[in-house]
Amino acid sequence: MTNHSLLQKLRKQYRPQIADCLSDFVAWEEKKVPCLQNDVLKTFPHISQNPILEAKKSPIKELKSLRVGVVFSGGPAAGGHNCLWGLYEGIKKYHKESSLVGFLSGPSGIIEGKYKELDDQILQDYYNEGGFDCLGSGRTKIETKEQFEKAKQTIKQLALDALVVIGGDDTNTNAALLAEYLEAENEKVAVIGIPKTIDGDMRGEMIEASFGFDSAAAVYAELLGNIARDAISSRKYYHFVKIMGRTASHLALECALAVQPNLTFIGEEVQDLQLSIKDITDEIVNLVEARAKKGIYHGVIVFPEGLIEFIPEMKSLIKELNALLAKMDQNQAIEHLSAKAKDLFLRLPQKIQQQLLIDRDSHGNVQVSLIETEKLFLELSQEELGKRGSKFSPLSHFFGYEGRCCLPTNFDATYCFNLGLAAAHIAMKGVTGYIVAIANLTKDPQDWIVKALPLARLIHFEMRKGVMKPVIEKKLVDVKGLVFKQFMKNREECKLQDCYINPGPIQFFGPAANKISSTLIIENQKQ
Repeated sequence: MTNHSLLQKLRKQYRPQIADCLSDFVAWEEKKVPCLQNDVLKTFPHISQNPILEAKKSPIKELKSLRVGVVFSGGPAAGGHNCLWGLYEGIKKYHKESSLVGFLSGPSGIIEGKYKELDDQILQDYYNEGGFDCLGSGRTKIETKEQFEKAKQTIKQLALDALVVIGGDDTNTNAALLAEYLEAENEKVAVIGIPKTIDGDMRGEMIEASFGFDSAAAVYAELLGNIARDAISSRKYYHFVKIMGRTASHLALECALAVQPNLTFIGEEVQDLQLSIKDITDEIVNLVEARAKKGIYHGVIVFPEGLIEFIPEMKSLIKELNALLAKMDQNQAIEHLSAKAKDLFLRLPQKIQQQLLIDRDSHGNVQVSLIETEKLFLELSQEELGKRGSKFSPLSHFFGYEGRCCLPTNFDATYCFNLGLAAAHIAMKGVTGYIVAIANLTKDPQDWIVKALPLARLIHFEMRKGVMKPVIEKKLVDVKGLVFKQFMKNREECKLQDCYINPGPIQFFGPAANKISSTLIIENQKQ
């Protein structure tokens, strides 16, 4: 990367604040943890007994050089390059001869032995940059015996002391499996995970945030705010907006808090209330008619990307299709649907029918990002309003890839640098099967608490392609939680009035530069 805008050049000068516990050398304090479930113990016998570790600043007596590999996996998220930067500076702090190897194009680079040596000259071009383009990424999973063996051979050939895996729940599940395999093979390599996903669903009791969520949410909120301003300017369009989030509705919820659109559907609430397609359509139609009575013919309606799988009748249909398409072609699958599922399928717009039949992802699941949920409800609402003779001019939008590779917010830039730095300290300790976790994120970075969590402690088992497999569970929106309660406070007011807020673009300088997502702030309030 050689061409830079003025803003990019200015961002190169930003230096992330370092957590106090990481500002020097680190000693790791062990924390006792309860026993794990038997199925986890059986699957991960070598790494399941790992204690939780907490970083404490400490002088160190023995220094040694480290050779560390690093890989991006899955979709890009803002801040990833700062993970590389923090990791590199961390291992160099221990010894100037330490080296960092970046695997190319994701996990396939480990299997195929494709990599490049990273140094100051390369990394300085990516300080505070978005994207994963320094190394590239990919969705290959290291899960078969052959893939594990090839990964082991690459690690041995490169004489790695540690491998840092940057990714989401599936990626870190694979990291746990790889750590277990290498330990069983007596290969002393520290496999360390870093939590990444813009969807915000890799968090919970022990992980406060995945990196990239703050930046992506800020971009989508800006776009949504612009759309809302257009709505009240043109005064004639209803904007149906789908916002990325493969399963959980965290991004849609964050944007709703930031912008206050007229109506926002949260997938987890739809499931909780057992709403049907007709229920959702009726809510939209009733909103349009109620606003029309007030002389208002515009509005903004938000849908999370994963909504379609939260609608009970659609969830059942998709489950049937997933099972049938694994065994037969599309036409046969339609004929073998249950009567109820087939009736629903045939009532859907033809384009949606086609999207439900497209090739499944690597887990055998429907690719929800390719299903135009916003257009489904636009068409259904338009059809119903047409029957009623109501005035309605709708437009559709999908905010997805626009938010994945933006310049990281100051929060994500700082968070990611510290995640990388913490991973370097874990690598120095030489322990495997861990993921970096930083707490107190709403406080000043110097007060952050840094931990290394055993990956096995995040594992549960769920059905994948008809087989129970270990996975890190996604964190969904809690419809009884503080964030959702905050969303509910002015929900009714937003329906009939235009309460829009325009948050504007990400601020890198000035009083708003260190703003963080409402979701994180609210979740850190005391119950």
